[in-house]
Amino acid sequence: MGWITALAIYFVIWWTVLFAILPIGMRSQVDDDDVILGTAHSAPTTFSFPRKAFWTTCVSLLVFAGFYLVTEVWGIGPDSLPHIIPGT
Repeated sequence: MGWITALAIYFVIWWTVLFAILPIGMRSQVDDDDVILGTAHSAPTTFSFPRKAFWTTCVSLLVFAGFYLVTEVWGIGPDSLPHIIPGT
């Protein structure tokens, strides 16, 4: 795997993990009884993107490391799937 391919795969993993991390720990305006007029009731009361980006980067590194281990070190890929079950 070249470094450009690895960077592209990491980019896709990072964005996917971001959407999984975003709702973790979110407190809505209804939860805090602090609804601001003109906003959605489900809007977060406080939001820190640098903190979410940090945790997204940490989890993405772990997921990418697992992906790299499986595909590059162990050599398991889409072509290996028919051979996982013997006799198929």
